Amino acid sequence: MDAINLFMLLAALVTLVAIGGIRVGARLGLPALLFFLLFGMVLGEAGFGLQFDDATLAQGLGYGALALILAEGGLTTKWREIRPSIGLAALLATVGVIVTIALMTVIGHYALGLPILLALLFGAINAGTDAAAVFSVLRGISLPARVKSVLEGESGLNDAPTVLIVTAATAVAIGDQPSGGIPVVALMILVQLIGGIALGAALGAVGVFVLRRFALPAAGLYPLAALAWALLAYGVATQIGVSGFAAVYICAMVLGNGRLPHQQATQAFVEGTGWIAQIGLFVMLGMLASPGRITWEIAALGLLAGLFLTFLVRPIAVAVCAVWFKVPWREQAFLSWAGLRGAVPIILATVPMAAQMDDADMLFDVVLVFVVAYTAIQAPSLPWVARRLGLTEVAPCTVVQIEPAPMDEERADLVRVTITEDSVLTRSPLFEVDLPSKTQVSLVMRGDSSFVPTSETHLQRHDQLLVVIPAEDEERVQEYFRGLSADPQ
Repeated sequence: MDAINLFMLLAALVTLVAIGGIRVGARLGLPALLFFLLFGMVLGEAGFGLQFDDATLAQGLGYGALALILAEGGLTTKWREIRPSIGLAALLATVGVIVTIALMTVIGHYALGLPILLALLFGAINAGTDAAAVFSVLRGISLPARVKSVLEGESGLNDAPTVLIVTAATAVAIGDQPSGGIPVVALMILVQLIGGIALGAALGAVGVFVLRRFALPAAGLYPLAALAWALLAYGVATQIGVSGFAAVYICAMVLGNGRLPHQQATQAFVEGTGWIAQIGLFVMLGMLASPGRITWEIAALGLLAGLFLTFLVRPIAVAVCAVWFKVPWREQAFLSWAGLRGAVPIILATVPMAAQMDDADMLFDVVLVFVVAYTAIQAPSLPWVARRLGLTEVAPCTVVQIEPAPMDEERADLVRVTITEDSVLTRSPLFEVDLPSKTQVSLVMRGDSSFVPTSETHLQRHDQLLVVIPAEDEERVQEYFRGLSADPQ
């Protein structure tokens, strides 16, 4: 009991310090993951002496944390926002990954002098962008919808193929030669990927059907049920031999866009869960790292490899994929620079360590140097790069604020609409508000009072309207209010 109590105390302290680091990172324009990683190093062998050197356990915990992060990403992704860019995002997550691996294998072997299999592994480990890093940094930049959705979609989709490729490459590196050679391995990866996507979509559709039709006794159970259902997809996928990461992300995306009860509460809950997963993940990986192993040669190798990957390989991969979509060169340049790495490469670097591959510790240290150095350079510079490329957009005038509060059994939503300063609804009589016949403004809250409106009620600034919307009209009504967001002047 004493050990458990001590663990709970340390976990609470670590979490609170990490949360404070999020605020510091946001002010500096750095992803919080760097602070978490360095904090783990301070706690580890080189700092307070807490030893953690179990690569197999780190890999298992890392995969679990990554599943939670992908579930959070899927549940909070708006399909209508990424749908126009899903083709380019999917191409970057597949063809872009293959191009990156191929080029980094050649560069690593011939330019950096790495053995061919080690160069292949380095390319595969660093081929995918990181969802946690991309999401956290892009939240603070106003970008064109296509650019942001491509980066977010790519980072959510590319984890599955990179995990499969790194696992296969590690097996080859330790002498476990697959029968049939590379074509059979490629076919197996493709089958696992397609199987994971299909399973995730199917379980997501079933989850939407179930959660929309069975009222739970407490509102707080809906976020738990949605997250557990997404993780169920991951568990089922791993048991039947398809990609768990593809399954959990697709299942979560279907759930997140399925108009589930208490969807806002669900998104807030999974966002907090995602932060907890990131904190635990990076602190653990920081403790696993050993700064004493990082020599000048390893540091130089990590910086050089990152130089090639960032300034040569990533732009080529983006150009190869973007040419089919006629993406302007400015957007291509930003997509190239914004290919942030983070948790995923460091997690994948534990796969060769867990398999006890020769030079696995050196590979882990090279990846660590690359991720820390280039994330610290790229992330703070993204707003400046966006401005220089002319991609920064002014946020649109917001006339209404919409916050759904689901009415589960009635199959309707209770929506709160706030009339803001520039709203075209100000001074308008209620009968001029063009709402569907079954949609009713049930209450107006004005200052410290509230009243039931009539058709002749004139709306005023800062009024809050409670609007009851049938489920089938919800999207139409919300789009109507959002359509009033242009400044009437």
